[in-house]
Amino acid sequence: MTNPIQHIEHCKLSFILSGGGTGGHFYPALAIANKLKEHFPDASILFVGAIGKIEMDKAPLAGYPIEGLNIGGFQRSNMFRNLGLPYKILGSLLRSRQILKKYKPAVVIGTGGYASFPLIYIASRQKIPSLIQEQNFFPGLTNKYLAKYVNKVCTVYDGMEKYFPASKIVVTGNPVRESLQDTGSKRNEAYDFFGLDKNIKTLLILGGSLGARTINRALVGGLDALMQIPGIQVLWQSGKIYYENILGRLNNKIPSNVKLIPFIDQMDYAYAIADLVVCRAGAISLSELAIVKKPVILIPSPNVAEDHQTKNALSLTDKDAAIFIRDDLAMEELIPAIVNLFADPARMNLLANNISKFAKPDATENIVKEIIELINYNKQ
Repeated sequence: MTNPIQHIEHCKLSFILSGGGTGGHFYPALAIANKLKEHFPDASILFVGAIGKIEMDKAPLAGYPIEGLNIGGFQRSNMFRNLGLPYKILGSLLRSRQILKKYKPAVVIGTGGYASFPLIYIASRQKIPSLIQEQNFFPGLTNKYLAKYVNKVCTVYDGMEKYFPASKIVVTGNPVRESLQDTGSKRNEAYDFFGLDKNIKTLLILGGSLGARTINRALVGGLDALMQIPGIQVLWQSGKIYYENILGRLNNKIPSNVKLIPFIDQMDYAYAIADLVVCRAGAISLSELAIVKKPVILIPSPNVAEDHQTKNALSLTDKDAAIFIRDDLAMEELIPAIVNLFADPARMNLLANNISKFAKPDATENIVKEIIELINYNKQ
């Protein structure tokens, strides 16, 4: 098969990626950016995000410049806070027009979240090739709206025609961090990195980039019972906003076999040593867990639009690929579920094998191929 890159003139290309607000939208964009850089080492890559959100710090740390938009999402819980939203949207649309004029991208890529709306919308209206990537089984409002304007929609699941134009859909899978492709070889250095014992089992607790209050409360309340499980240690990502509160509730007395961290940057190391994972059911987390082949207890967040995390979780539990606990039952059910799984290695192996069937390790490469096709089409 002819390499599609051969059809692209050897000139310096520019790409703009937009998506954020949470790690679930930002990290797919980062994975795509890194893969684009592999294909086009001389390319100029810019991120566009929302001022004050995770992407404004994380993109520069990853080596990419970022432009911020003064925009926020629709507040269902406090309608008064939406009064200024039309002005923010208008300002962000005008700022997006300026950014596009300055950087002249070959393709604009959106990975969801309200930060991506102004840029992708203006790009599509200016006939700049555009692509969006939807991580979830139930798409967000931004991507549902933008789908009618963009050239392509990359999805994880079949059957998304009910939300997007069928002619634009390409099932690619979710882009995940390249570093997760071979975590098994990193186990020894990962134990050293976290200061944990390689001779005992590790429970990995994750609450996403912002933390998860219910998971943290269940762990604080059940920590004594958890410590009764023989031969385990805990790597616990609390989220930055909960870290000090947890320390206070535990009177700064963290058991020696518990490593409490506000945020884990080295997720490849965390997955490398995890024997069991407890986390929310964000789409990117599930795609990562399938790649690294880890048994997981899912506690979907109830605070997301259209309850899409529950839908994500059910897509796995229906195939016996995860344990599902409702958020309002986590205080009573989480610790017993952890105890039961550590006592049943065969069950953990079954969950790990079943979740691995959902893995799509070539997802990022597939998305970049679609981007390359848009460049080629635009040059015809």
